[in-house]
Amino acid sequence: MQIGVVGKPNTGKSTLFKAMTLADVYIANYPFATIKPNSGVGYVKVDCADKFFGVQCNPRVGFCIEHKRFVPIELIDVAGLVPGAHEGKGMGNQFLDDLNQADALIHVIDCSGSTNDEGKPVEPGSYDPANDIIFLEKELDYWYLRIIQKGWQKFAREIQQTHKEIQKELANQLSGVGADEEMVDEVVKKLGLDPTKVIEWKEEELFKLASELRNRTKPMVIACNKMDIEGAAEKFEQLKKKFPDYRLIPCSAESELALKEAQKHELIKYIPGEGDFEIIGESKLNEKQKTALEFIKEGLKRFGSTGVQQVIDTAVFDVLDLMPIFPGGVNKLADQNGNIMPDCFLLKKDSTALDFAYKIHTDLGNKFIRAIDAKTKMTVGRDHKLKPGDVVEIVADK
Repeated sequence: MQIGVVGKPNTGKSTLFKAMTLADVYIANYPFATIKPNSGVGYVKVDCADKFFGVQCNPRVGFCIEHKRFVPIELIDVAGLVPGAHEGKGMGNQFLDDLNQADALIHVIDCSGSTNDEGKPVEPGSYDPANDIIFLEKELDYWYLRIIQKGWQKFAREIQQTHKEIQKELANQLSGVGADEEMVDEVVKKLGLDPTKVIEWKEEELFKLASELRNRTKPMVIACNKMDIEGAAEKFEQLKKKFPDYRLIPCSAESELALKEAQKHELIKYIPGEGDFEIIGESKLNEKQKTALEFIKEGLKRFGSTGVQQVIDTAVFDVLDLMPIFPGGVNKLADQNGNIMPDCFLLKKDSTALDFAYKIHTDLGNKFIRAIDAKTKMTVGRDHKLKPGDVVEIVADK
């Protein structure tokens, strides 16, 4: 699974990426500070099942703080996109193509209105961030249209002459961005397109097809960044009214990054996503640092958190509709190396015990006999639907 971090230049996109990953990325206050895509590991936050058993887990990957488990996922931060990117403007198509494998997108916007459409700093409040939501979707739609239109006339004639199924052929053409035959078929039917008259499909219809497929293969959460700047809260309320069906999360990447760095240097005790922190190294702080932390603390009181953890959690659990499942034995929660509840897997909601077995290892799925719910100690079958936070032992044929 991969989450792409996108947006126009200078919105705090790379700052958000660094706050999520603590990766060493270049951050600057001008357009195109990011040239090559950055990849790193971010963490989603779940209630750890170790609390149910009264133990402290010892994850092989990720970490756990006070029974809050942080599960790793892959993030990619691409260069800033500007209007006309699909035509090669700015950094152009190259960085759109970097998003091919992304399962979902985090669109970072400057909610304070202090960055214009070219990514250049302007007076806070002078730019409408709603423009960025509209422009990015348009650029992504045209990107998909470009893929569809590549050799379209020849492609359409061949479909018409050979009577091949357009759904299958189009799915093959769009497989690189995550489309499949079933999805294409659903969209073709939804738009009322006649699959027997592909040659007659107009560009307007192809654009609608591209837009719908983009929306399904690259679902999005919008990180409304720079909420710590005066006037951003008012603009956020305007965005909620204008885009009532969108996932809009207020956040401050700079605040989160500052807290992560302070925690890293053992100056504070902080659990990502929480609404407060504790200063534990006050003697090491200078006056400037103390003032900065007090400013952040006031922001936390106002908004409940920096919002950064909520952004990544929303992308994984709401947008991609995943849930955490823990492998574990009824009588033994530790692995052969003594690690207690070392793993946590992210599965689609409504996944079954058999799906979980295959997620762990193909052999477990192929040789599945039964599963045991470690919390209730009840045996369940292969079609048993799992719930978020379940701890499951798989019994397989040897």
